[in-house]
Amino acid sequence: MGITEAIALSMGAAWASGINLYAAVFVLGFMGTTGHMDLPPELQFLTNPLVMGAAGIMYCVEFFTDKIPGVDSGWDAVHTFIRIPAGAMLAAGGMAEISPAAEAAGLLLGGSLTAATHATKAGSRVIINSSPEPVSNWTASVGEDMAVFAGLWSALTYPWAFLVLLLMFIIFMIWLLPRIYQGIRWMFYRLARLFGKTVVEPELMSREPARGKPD
Repeated sequence: MGITEAIALSMGAAWASGINLYAAVFVLGFMGTTGHMDLPPELQFLTNPLVMGAAGIMYCVEFFTDKIPGVDSGWDAVHTFIRIPAGAMLAAGGMAEISPAAEAAGLLLGGSLTAATHATKAGSRVIINSSPEPVSNWTASVGEDMAVFAGLWSALTYPWAFLVLLLMFIIFMIWLLPRIYQGIRWMFYRLARLFGKTVVEPELMSREPARGKPD
């Protein structure tokens, strides 16, 4: 496996783990088992039937859990402590063949990418859940699953194309995350007002302090 392929595998696994860890593990294991790709030695454990079976079962659980408004956000909150370290581990394993330094870089960059992707997914779901109808939630969930499968396939098949798309996605996340944060603040502000709490309007918190009136 060349350097480009290793980077695409490493970052692809990290990115996919932030969206759906179990789908990422199962796809990598399936691709390795069927001979569609040669996994690095450090990731060969993904082809173990026990690992693939566990990932498949948990993917089925997440498939349904992820489509229930409110429950999906609780699921994402719990998986903050699962997706990020697992994504970092997969990213490090993808770079291990190159050198120990590359493995450490994969761990750091992969963990950061998984965290950012997870934050984007979880934050978006909180905002989507503010809508009473479930269709938008189901659409987002199915779209995320399709993105994981398509993204990993492109990372393993067309690594250069995937890396370009990943760079575009990272730029998009940098633009989107502050807006998700602001949207979540507005949601909690409205909820607090609904229950009669006195809170500072989020938009006012970002403004410059008012200047004193002239004498």
